Amino acid sequence: MVARAPRKRMYRTMQGRMVDIEKLRAANESVRAIGNMNVNARGDVLGQGGQILTSKADVITKYYEQPKGKVDDTPARSKPTPPRKTAPTPQPSVQKMTPVESKPTAKPVETFKPKATTEKKGIDAALDGLE
Repeated sequence: MVARAPRKRMYRTMQGRMVDIEKLRAANESVRAIGNMNVNARGDVLGQGGQILTSKADVITKYYEQPKGKVDDTPARSKPTPPRKTAPTPQPSVQKMTPVESKPTAKPVETFKPKATTEKKGIDAALDGLE
């Protein structure tokens, strides 16, 4: 058997143009990728100014060397964080309190008192003296 050349992946756009995706990827593999991972399109880790800090091959080998289910022992930061300096907290002064006897105060109970005399107004006052 004769090995065939890999087939080019050509795609037709909505406007009918033919695009070679592999050629487009190869032309833009050194361009910084969009997002917050700080990598280029190839997968290399980038630093300040687009300098390659770690190549994709190194990232992959580190991933496969690490046993699954274990956490990496190396800290994420290169410098350890300094311990926090805390000001000594002042000791609160304790005041002794003497218990005071408190007598429960009785609340006055308001009872319903009907109005004894109601002043008549209007037509009731006019008709009252007509009997």
